[in-house]
Amino acid sequence: MTKVWQVVIVGCHPTSMLGTKLILEDEEGLTVDGMFATWEECLAGMEELRPDLVLSDYQMHDGTVEQVLPEMKKSSPCSHIIIMTEENDKEIFLPLIELGASGVLSKGATPGQLLQMIRGIREGLLSIPLEWIEKGFRPVASSRGLEGVLQLTQTEMFIMERIVQGITYDKIALEIEVSRRSIDNYLRKIYVKLEVSTRAQAIEKFALFSRQNKQIYA
Repeated sequence: MTKVWQVVIVGCHPTSMLGTKLILEDEEGLTVDGMFATWEECLAGMEELRPDLVLSDYQMHDGTVEQVLPEMKKSSPCSHIIIMTEENDKEIFLPLIELGASGVLSKGATPGQLLQMIRGIREGLLSIPLEWIEKGFRPVASSRGLEGVLQLTQTEMFIMERIVQGITYDKIALEIEVSRRSIDNYLRKIYVKLEVSTRAQAIEKFALFSRQNKQIYA
């Protein structure tokens, strides 16, 4: 008999969440136990419910999922988390997987595609759109260019470590006793050294570097 998976939905649009709930509960083996409209509610709900699956918007009113994804996994380590994005954005796929997501899917995906991804996760499989492959995307992070991480100063390394952990820029500024604007200046220097142009790319490269170092020294 198929184990019933407990699901929670995290989103900023109640109507959309209700529609997703109806889709999921029409599938055998899924039951929605909670719907949350803020990251704070999400973290508290995950710690209490320990759901098997979380469907979460990428962008909420109180920030993006990168800020809380590590904490979500800490609150409920066994939960699988699918991130729903506004676009089929392959650039954020690897950074989100590195932070603990089990899948990334466009909000424009069909109900069948969503359910297919969930079925795959239940069987231990990771799904990505064939369209990405056709456009040259390869879901294996490359070590090329990681030497840029070695050029980071101690402060820059600390800032990137905290960003990967989901800490906000304002809190990082308080921790190292600088202004919020100084964090922006640090980030511009970090992007140049890492040869990236976005936060997601910086997280991807730094997270890969950190993971490889752990494997070397384990």
